[in-house]
Amino acid sequence: MSTDTAPAPSRLQLYLALIRWDRPAGSYLLLWPTLSALWIAANGFPGWHLLIVFVLGTFLMRSAGCAVNDVADRDFDKHVKRTAQRPVTSGLLHPKEALLLGAALALAAVALVLTTNATTVAWSVAALAISIFYPFTKRFFSMPQAVLGVAFSFGIPMAFAAVLGEVPALAGWLLVGNLFWVLAYDTEYAMVDRDDDLRIGIKTSAITLGQFDVSAVMGFYGCFLAIWAAIGVQLHFGPAYFIGLAAATTLAGWHYLLIRERSRDGCFKAFRLNHWLGFAVFAGVAADHLLRSH
Repeated sequence: MSTDTAPAPSRLQLYLALIRWDRPAGSYLLLWPTLSALWIAANGFPGWHLLIVFVLGTFLMRSAGCAVNDVADRDFDKHVKRTAQRPVTSGLLHPKEALLLGAALALAAVALVLTTNATTVAWSVAALAISIFYPFTKRFFSMPQAVLGVAFSFGIPMAFAAVLGEVPALAGWLLVGNLFWVLAYDTEYAMVDRDDDLRIGIKTSAITLGQFDVSAVMGFYGCFLAIWAAIGVQLHFGPAYFIGLAAATTLAGWHYLLIRERSRDGCFKAFRLNHWLGFAVFAGVAADHLLRSH
């Protein structure tokens, strides 16, 4: 009788699994609002240097964040079916090795930021600190998704700092609006694991909101879209921008259909495809500036 078993994964395979190389949706969730801010700050195409810095930096920082998160959550993740086989949780990768990889990725991102200016560097330090702090908030804060929202929105002030050398109030409003979007999609994500999280004692927005989770998610989407629409009016954006927002609004409505029954598959699908909503907004921003430049 054959007793063949699957070969053990290589170190490279473990590293790629740690940083979610095969699941880039999380990086897109960071990327689209950052690029939207970059285009708004530069009043159009920001140039290849800043574009490369922010695209690569986004992917590097998200990968580093995954490594830190998996080390911080390893004792919780082993009790959740969806996360039990992550490299650190399963014991295939030592926590110190994961942290070293995360540190190397973060240093690479810092090296990119150092090619910009001192203001951007200062904001990147704050962003890094919040990213490291976030995984631990699940132990004591009833809405850790709000902390993640701040961390995932820091690309916005950094984009303005890189282009203008300062961070105007406009960047703050864009950040607040984006924070509501993060609350929406990460609450959907938390709804997937709510039963497991209740059992092991993790705090999430899905648990805190209880029976009001679906209505809260839709309210978060509404606040995000309303704030970015108001900013578009203030900046005298044209039809292309508002077509992008309309597309994002349509996608938000579709997400209601996905999450209203609170099924794991529906909530996870809503989270996983959320980056298209962010892309619709960015496409509107980019198209508006392109049309105005001609």
